[in-house]
Amino acid sequence: MKRVNTTSRRIPTGRGAAGKSTAATVEPDFFSAQISTARRFYLDLNPPASDTLVVICGGCEHCAPDYRVRRTDFRYYSLEFVARGAGTLLLAGRKFDLVPGAVFAYGPGVGQDIRSDPARPLVKFFVDFVGHQARALLRHPAPEPGAALQTAAPNEILQLFEDLIGAGLRQTLFSTGICAALTQHMLLRIAETAVPLGTIGTLAFETYQRCRQYIETHYLQLQGLAEVAACCHVDAAYLCRLFGRYDHQSPYQYLTRLKMRAAAQRLQVPGALVKVVADAMGFADPFQFSRTFRRVYGVSPRSFAQFHRAE
Repeated sequence: MKRVNTTSRRIPTGRGAAGKSTAATVEPDFFSAQISTARRFYLDLNPPASDTLVVICGGCEHCAPDYRVRRTDFRYYSLEFVARGAGTLLLAGRKFDLVPGAVFAYGPGVGQDIRSDPARPLVKFFVDFVGHQARALLRHPAPEPGAALQTAAPNEILQLFEDLIGAGLRQTLFSTGICAALTQHMLLRIAETAVPLGTIGTLAFETYQRCRQYIETHYLQLQGLAEVAACCHVDAAYLCRLFGRYDHQSPYQYLTRLKMRAAAQRLQVPGALVKVVADAMGFADPFQFSRTFRRVYGVSPRSFAQFHRAE
């Protein structure tokens, strides 16, 4: 994506990398020339250090077969997402195989060696940013600089990058704020859908997805972990291990949250009774239902219903 030089050069036409008129008059020299086509934007290259997160530039690059970037350092924090193609990546001495859905990050003090497979050139998106919380946002929730993972929702991440590029290229008074908000949203969504690199397509991950989909479809009829495991034809301990590896919750927690979400919707209906809603969610004991609902939403189902009916 970028060259070693992180200075900027003045462009006489006042046009960005995608050929669209922009308010800025400089283009980063670290935009790579080893690309077939690209859509890239750049904003303020020297923003205030006091801001939480400021996007410097971003875009989409169709890499040339000979694409390679080698750097020992980079002045900004950077997040990259592989949409298509293949390649290899060396971050701070750690080697990764780049595949569609791969997400990786780097920044100051993290060396990078990014290569595209000549037979399957990379198509990848990137965003570079700074800010006094930039490092913390990459550590949690997104991959920390020097790490790589894979997203289980690549189409959604691609669309967020497209929205980011659109906002950056518009160059309005609101572009900086919109780009920052989209980047933070993207970091959270990546964290929410993160799985170990190389996971997509494995038998274990396909089993996890099948079980998760079954729970989502049949949660009103399912009563507990044992029934979930039996209906999905897997061992209960194995099901828990799958969720522990690919999710941020146990299968029972996922089942419970789906039930409580449905319960919250029913409690907003005028005249709904807690006892009736509890029974519909599979709880024979209304008190157990109330404890579970309070654990998820922080209030009792009765208080929740009264609050929403008052609106």
